[in-house]
Amino acid sequence: MLVRSYSCVKRLDAGRWFSPRFAGEPVPSLEAALELVWDLGLGANIEIKPSNGREIETAQATLTELSRCWPAAAPAPLISSFHTECLEIARRLQPAWPRAFITLRVPRNWRALLADLDCASFHVYWKRLSEPQARRIKAAGYALACFTVNDPALAFRLRGWGVDCMISDDPGAILAALSAPAPAPAR
Repeated sequence: MLVRSYSCVKRLDAGRWFSPRFAGEPVPSLEAALELVWDLGLGANIEIKPSNGREIETAQATLTELSRCWPAAAPAPLISSFHTECLEIARRLQPAWPRAFITLRVPRNWRALLADLDCASFHVYWKRLSEPQARRIKAAGYALACFTVNDPALAFRLRGWGVDCMISDDPGAILAALSAPAPAPAR
């Protein structure tokens, strides 16, 4: 199904897949979702996820809409993507907004890639990241995020490697675990 406008999207059911008690929950507009982010005092990581072959068009539409509704007083959003074309568009349209490259594994040319895109952060799938790689990324001056971290013990280990952010399906559990004192080492 190809959806061409928000008027079509807002009629979709965003809750039923999660639980019957959320059936009928509408898909929020970008602006409504951002208002909640601002009301809660949170930062925003806006990931641009284009369909194949629509990277430039998707990035342009996303950055145009974000630029229209983003308040000047709010901290800049982090613009992230697996697609370098999207990050190039973000750099051109909103050069002051930070960018993050997302990858399933650390490429050999990661330093040049991040520098060329003027990225502030690097987001890596945790299963494909080693401690030495994490330490090199941090030593190069980049923020480092790992996805999808759902195990509190893993979050502690990654934090020990210097990982700044854990992207999780259960952020409450990870935040609670990382806020607690570190567990004693096993004997």
